[in-house]
Amino acid sequence: MEPLTWTGPLGAYLDTITLALAAAFFVAVLAMIALNAAGATGRVVTNPDGTLSTSGSPYDLLASAVKWIGVALIGLVLAYFVVGVFGGPDAGGIVGALSQRMTPVWIALLLTFAISIGFKRKLGLYGKLFDSTVGMIGFALVMFWVFTGVFGALDMIITHDPLSQVSGMKNKVPGTPLSGAEEGDYQWYLLGGDNLARDVFSRVVKGAWVVVQIAPLATLFAFMVGITLGLPAGFYAGKLDTVLSFIANLILAFPVILLFYLLVTPEIVATGLPNYMAAVLFIFPLIFVGVLLNARYYTQPSIRTPLLLVVLGFLGWIYLSLISASGTKINILPASLDLFDIPGGILVVFVSVVFVNAPTVFRIVRGLALDIKTRDYVAAAQTRGEGPWYIMLWEILPNARGPLIVDFCLRIGYTTILLGTLGFFGLGLPPESPDWGTTINDGRRLLSIYPHAALVPALALLTLVLGLNLLADGLREESLKD
Repeated sequence: MEPLTWTGPLGAYLDTITLALAAAFFVAVLAMIALNAAGATGRVVTNPDGTLSTSGSPYDLLASAVKWIGVALIGLVLAYFVVGVFGGPDAGGIVGALSQRMTPVWIALLLTFAISIGFKRKLGLYGKLFDSTVGMIGFALVMFWVFTGVFGALDMIITHDPLSQVSGMKNKVPGTPLSGAEEGDYQWYLLGGDNLARDVFSRVVKGAWVVVQIAPLATLFAFMVGITLGLPAGFYAGKLDTVLSFIANLILAFPVILLFYLLVTPEIVATGLPNYMAAVLFIFPLIFVGVLLNARYYTQPSIRTPLLLVVLGFLGWIYLSLISASGTKINILPASLDLFDIPGGILVVFVSVVFVNAPTVFRIVRGLALDIKTRDYVAAAQTRGEGPWYIMLWEILPNARGPLIVDFCLRIGYTTILLGTLGFFGLGLPPESPDWGTTINDGRRLLSIYPHAALVPALALLTLVLGLNLLADGLREESLKD
């Protein structure tokens, strides 16, 4: 079995053209920057729609060249992927093989975009996101890794067991044929092997599932804590605001890495502190939902009471399953009723991330509540005789959704970086975990000789965080138009 090149036979036709166009694009962009710095951007004209543009200058020609060269480059990149999906490694080399393995992800992305664009006028702020080019690019990057994590967890993408070691594949470069391959085995390590002879591609895909599970959920729990405490702090102000703000500032002043080191030490874990912190932090979603429903249906007890019993009963079961674990200080539910078995390391990471992010969310929500509570519609609700929690949750919170949604996307990115940092330092997650931080740390020791083992997960982390930032920018841009 021959090693794979990056673009295979297809590259013999397209690589030269692609490189030439990329060089032309780069030169044209530099020339545009130089002309802009020199002020030679041409005559400014007003378009019929009221926008401004330049006309009749070399700058315009360069702008058109950049546009069409960019379109051509995008077309060539799509050609690599399309040929790869249908031709696989025999036609497109490593790129073709990766494209073919990612076929479920491409299908899911196409369906998501087709349905979303078709119904975007009925989807509120999410639908408006597809009017923003930046937002669409960010959304595509984020959903790529979400679908990669989901399909990777279903073993529809990975080529090998991410924990298995294959003799002779240690530190092998991308495209190396599998040593001693048997019938039914995938024939190559597409992105090479790491220092323990494990498949880098499969580990990155499985690592995406770790990020997809922990980062959004931890951010959501942090928002539940921040919203539940930030709304009354901003609405009531006074001593309550002073006390809660002091606690939030105290937590924010504590060094984050030192906190994680303390929480994962065996002595601290043995005391059950992470479990007790989970018991406190994880109850806030329960409180939030309970108060939300009670405030909404307070005047309709026939609906409120059964609804609260059902919803809080189910959420209480989930809550007890989250905090209860055999062999720990908190072992409440019998094994037959325990829905989740969260490993101790992941629980520590989850609790730590929620604990660190919640005070920042609290300060944002508090500031929004202080501003919005002075609006006329809040005064109108008070005149109608609405209760404080109804006003906070059904008048103030919906009108703060724009900034909070944007911050939620950004905070998932911060959490992703934080998870990578924790994995890099070996905190919380098991040493064999395929999370991106651990994989980068494993590969950094031989970075100057075999860069692929650390470079691939680093690029994965970079693209996901970039996508989240672009998505937040798109949401901010569209929310300001409301």
